Amino acid sequence: MSTTRPYSPGDRGPESEAAVADAPAGRQVRRLSLNGASGIVPLARDYTRQALYAWGWLPAEGADRRAAAEDVLLVVSELVTNACLHAEGPDELWLSCDGKVLRIEVSDRGTGQPAPRTPHRAGRPGGHGMFIVQRLCLDWGVVRAPGVAGKTVWAELGAPA
Repeated sequence: MSTTRPYSPGDRGPESEAAVADAPAGRQVRRLSLNGASGIVPLARDYTRQALYAWGWLPAEGADRRAAAEDVLLVVSELVTNACLHAEGPDELWLSCDGKVLRIEVSDRGTGQPAPRTPHRAGRPGGHGMFIVQRLCLDWGVVRAPGVAGKTVWAELGAPA
């Protein structure tokens, strides 16, 4: 799991609005503005659940597919919650899927650097968000644009078989 590499191997980084319209064949992209919204975490989960239905991850046939969809929803919840608690709230949620990997991106205005709490203490409340993301995802990282406030935290999960 990476917290230093801004993009996963072969990725060109966060996508612009033009990239959503011009997504390569087979790549599906969804974007939700969260700036100023209320009930942000449930809103992000519901939006993600709708995308999973549209992309065929739900309804899940079998325990493995159900678990993969639940992992995506949990990672979205953790990233959005972290932006709410530690980064002045999230601005946007991006979801993209190419059939093999689902990528989640949450942008915010925060200056902090997310990282799993070390040492991880399973019995203590709080501080588990990025540990959960690290355990469930193929990879994750942080992107900062020079001269722009905030960051984008991204995470990637493998599509169910």
